[in-house]
Amino acid sequence: MTAVKPARVWLFDLDNTLHDASHAAFGPTNQAMTDYIVTHLGLSAADASALRQHYWNHYGATLLGLVRHHGVKPGHFLEETHRLPGLEARLRTSAHDSAALRRLRGRKYVLTNAPRSYALRVLRALGLLSCFDGVISIDEMTMFGHPRPKPDARMLRHVAARLGVVPRRCVLVEDTLQHQRAAHRIGMRTVWMQRYLKTAKGANNSTEVGVHPCRKPPYVYARIQALNKLLTL
Repeated sequence: MTAVKPARVWLFDLDNTLHDASHAAFGPTNQAMTDYIVTHLGLSAADASALRQHYWNHYGATLLGLVRHHGVKPGHFLEETHRLPGLEARLRTSAHDSAALRRLRGRKYVLTNAPRSYALRVLRALGLLSCFDGVISIDEMTMFGHPRPKPDARMLRHVAARLGVVPRRCVLVEDTLQHQRAAHRIGMRTVWMQRYLKTAKGANNSTEVGVHPCRKPPYVYARIQALNKLLTL
């Protein structure tokens, strides 16, 4: 008798993977983060913007730098910077994503460095919330009382254990290569979403999106520009 192969567990990033965050959210979010740093650290707008980008580049999340070096409370920062009035009117994604996600076999989760309230707001507005078995947000990415968002490999191992699978059964679908590198290192399969890559590269300089090379790195299993391509992997 042929053994049944365990189903995959799909981990989807949210921003610039499931929707065009460069259009809808990154600009206002980055401005809110800069304003927060101005208010709470007493820096000029220019210095605050530079510090925000520095922490993003160094830690993979502005929040980590603010927590580690300035004692910022994660919950307060996330609440203040993700209010984003009018977000729903700016959201856009592919009309075929819902159908592709529903056809995709295996368990599906959103794994995002955004707060839960924002993630649920986006997924509901896009009509995608029912496509997922759960949402794992930055609010839940803590270990030993410290925030451990992507690309922390310890957190990724913890997520797999929490979901009851070994990392090699997980597929991380992401637009951010730094996160994929960490996932690959612990044995996860990685898929690079490039649908919004041109938008991300053309955004203003304050956008928290890495500039990626066109060539597929060795730690990336596949590149896609539409979620229905996952059905053939």
